[in-house]
Amino acid sequence: MINLTLPLSKESIEPLRIYDRVLLSGTLLVGRDQVHKRLVSLIEQENLGDINLENETMFYMGPSQKPVHLAIGSAGPTTSARMDPFTPQLLQAGLLATIGKGPRSKEVIKAIQKREGLYFVAFGGCGALYATTVVDYSILAFEDLGPEALLRLTVKDFPAIVGVDSLGNSLF
Repeated sequence: MINLTLPLSKESIEPLRIYDRVLLSGTLLVGRDQVHKRLVSLIEQENLGDINLENETMFYMGPSQKPVHLAIGSAGPTTSARMDPFTPQLLQAGLLATIGKGPRSKEVIKAIQKREGLYFVAFGGCGALYATTVVDYSILAFEDLGPEALLRLTVKDFPAIVGVDSLGNSLF
C-alpha cells in the first residue's frame, strides 16, 4: 500500500503504475455531471473565479444524508464514464487526477497521459467505508445543486487503485 498526500504533484504520481494500491490523505474535490458541465462552461468563458483546479483530484461522488457520528453520509463512487465528455478540458485546466468507478474512454486516457495525471478506481458498494475516511467537508461552489454541489473533502487513508497511470496504461 502506497501512502499519498493530497493535493498530488507530478513527482509523487510519476512512479505509480496500474494496479498500485494507494491510501489518499489530504484534500480533494467532489463533483459529478452538473459540476463538470458548469466548470467546463466557466473554463470556456475564462471565468473560473476562485475555483483553482491546479493539481487537484476530483472524486466522482454524490453524498447521502449524514449520520450523527460521521462528517458525511455514504460516499461511494459514481460511474466515471458519465464525466468523460468533460474530463479532457478539466485536465487541460489543471486537474491532475480523478477518482471513480469503471473504465474511461480512449479520449480521457489520452488526456490523462498528456497531462501525466492519474485515474484512481474506487470500489463500488463501499460508500459506508469511504464515509469513514472523510474527516471534513465544505461546499466550494454551485450550492444550488444541493448534494451535487462542488465540494472539498478532507480524507484520511482513502483506499483506491491506480486504474490509468501517467503513461496511459489502463487496467481496463
